[in-house]
Amino acid sequence: MAMLPFIGYDAGDYLNHWVNLSAKANQERLPKIFLVNWFRRTADGGFAWPGFGDNARVLKWAIERIEGKADAVETPIGYVPAPGSLDLTGLDLTHSHVEDAVRVDREEWNAELASIEEWYAQFGDSLPAALRSELEGLKERLAAQ
Repeated sequence: MAMLPFIGYDAGDYLNHWVNLSAKANQERLPKIFLVNWFRRTADGGFAWPGFGDNARVLKWAIERIEGKADAVETPIGYVPAPGSLDLTGLDLTHSHVEDAVRVDREEWNAELASIEEWYAQFGDSLPAALRSELEGLKERLAAQ
């Protein structure tokens, strides 16, 4: 979290402030959050996504998703583009490259869980319960996958 050096008080309390503020807000008006890994690799070591110039295609999908126009598939980490929902016009991508780009790898995410736990440990008791709860939910969803 790049903001940690700039927070003038306990970072856990800072995070709690935002959790509490968002709980009081109109949920429909809160920003939507999308996770994108532009650097995911294919089995042959290349990049699954063609690169920076085509990132607008993913942003287009995200906006269409918010507007209820794009299809998605539910995964343990959230929703990913459904087959055919990304605009791939003019791209020379195989079906497997697109699958590689949007796949949710259970082993990869289980390794990430350890990193998240390590990062959360620095907050001690001030870590917001909501963040701990989200992490536990993620663990359960990954275990059920």
